[in-house]
Amino acid sequence: MKKLISWNVNGLRACMEKGFLTFFNEIDADIFSLQETKLQQGQISLDLPGYHQYWNYAEKKGYSGTAVFTKEEPLSVFYGLGIEKHDHEGRVITLEFERFYLVTVYTPNSQEELKRLGYRMEWEDDFRIYLKKLEENKPVILCGDLNVAHKEIDLKNPKTNRKNAGFTDQEREKMTNLLESGFTDTFRYFYPDLQGSYSWWSYRFKAREKNAGWRIDYFLASKSLDNTLKEAVIYKDIFGSDHCPVGLIIED
Repeated sequence: MKKLISWNVNGLRACMEKGFLTFFNEIDADIFSLQETKLQQGQISLDLPGYHQYWNYAEKKGYSGTAVFTKEEPLSVFYGLGIEKHDHEGRVITLEFERFYLVTVYTPNSQEELKRLGYRMEWEDDFRIYLKKLEENKPVILCGDLNVAHKEIDLKNPKTNRKNAGFTDQEREKMTNLLESGFTDTFRYFYPDLQGSYSWWSYRFKAREKNAGWRIDYFLASKSLDNTLKEAVIYKDIFGSDHCPVGLIIED
């Protein structure tokens, strides 16, 4: 079995002070992906024995950024999408293994008043094309903060959030397109009707205490991997960020 973990840490240095390494060591993942590290090169030195480390930093300080820590050394590693306008914010890392590609992503947020929705739509199309191109070679496992709650079941208050970033019709439609292009939402594969399962809660209004959250952190996998999926997990009791970690267990 292989255990894969993904966590939007909302600033790794802050998360380190809130128990990051305790969870990292206890969970003993084969591959551990991070989003929103908010770091520049040299700002942190992580000693993770037994893991290869790969980092993609945003050019803007204290913003975005991704990382992947893996026990098995990948065959190749690629940073970004290879598209200039998308590759300044450290949002994507692709690791090639023998049987699949692992892609970690921190999808751009559409922001307040949907200021960035137009850009987000371009990103979604280019990112989907990128994943499908990889898939021509071998199956893909995608993890990360996709910044969208796909269905009404994926957030506590769908009606009042209908036009807000992360739950617009446009963003949800792009997620539908991605899944229909041949990907499985692994959590819904195991728990199609489970309500109240979220991975992000606002820091305001005691949202986490009330479990008024959103499920915006995912593991998606090429449909050809469906028969290797063993379990999908949301680690709702792990604190340290406004997101909790999510996980996927697959046959080795």
